[in-house]
Amino acid sequence: MPSKPPAVEIEVDDKVVRVSNPDRVYFPESGATKLDLVEYYLAVGPGIVNALYERPCMLHRFPKGLAGDKVHQKRVPAGAPDWVETVELHFPRWNRTADELCVTELAQVVWAVQMSTVEFHPWNSRRADTEKPDEWRIDLDPGPDCDYATVQRVAHVVHAVLDELGVEGFPKTSGSKGLHVYVRIRPDHGFKDVRRGALAFAREVERRTDDVTTTWWKKDRDPSQVFVDYNQNARDHTIAAAYSVRGLPDARVSTPIRWDEIDDADPRDFTIFTVPQRFAELGDLHERIDEAAWDITPLLEWADRDEAEGAEPPADPDETG
Repeated sequence: MPSKPPAVEIEVDDKVVRVSNPDRVYFPESGATKLDLVEYYLAVGPGIVNALYERPCMLHRFPKGLAGDKVHQKRVPAGAPDWVETVELHFPRWNRTADELCVTELAQVVWAVQMSTVEFHPWNSRRADTEKPDEWRIDLDPGPDCDYATVQRVAHVVHAVLDELGVEGFPKTSGSKGLHVYVRIRPDHGFKDVRRGALAFAREVERRTDDVTTTWWKKDRDPSQVFVDYNQNARDHTIAAAYSVRGLPDARVSTPIRWDEIDDADPRDFTIFTVPQRFAELGDLHERIDEAAWDITPLLEWADRDEAEGAEPPADPDETG
């Protein structure tokens, strides 16, 4: 019987993380292993920590690699090192609480990878006040018959509307088929207000291009359009962080890009094999996101206008379309 590969110890700043089964293949298409995944996150360390910093974080774990089942994990398991930081969240629907990972340093990311985490999905609020988002997320989600060129066209419309608002948006690939744009906002409003403002913005984009839909129910959408998914701003709705690997066979990464790269950047080109070199050359393109927080009042005024003209308020975020 072949012997089990020995664990390796990874030094991360002043911490040591023991990585078991380092040779386990996580991505069969490339043969990339658990240790390859650790080394990727070490290479983009400042970027992934910046994306996750002090945010409650859902972990998408693949204990047997992508060939096995995916586990969506909120709670940090018992026995975690005492330097793994958490934040307690309350979930009213089930009247339960969960202590979720709250990253403050790179060692915690590597520990999560040791625990078979591939994807990191943080909240858009921080633990100082988890009920007040400080990040507005614009998710361009293509329908099943929508090509990426359409997503690119919509991204330019999004950029134009943000410019008119005087807002700096920070784009990234989703790591799958879409694009995300993040905006830092003042944590002055709850999730309902942020989501309502996000819908008003999505409707403004929809007015300007036939490529967009804000139709809530999936069955009622044109599959060739981009859904601007305002619901990603609802409480406990999360999407992959900047620099998070995705659970796809080619080990794709949700990667920050510049606006002038929108037309040429192909999401398939950003993987755990290519992003470290890009990061070494460009650094974290989202590094400045905390420099200025925007007041979402103009979006709420748009929402008031739309509803006064007969638009429906946002649907219940717990409904599925």
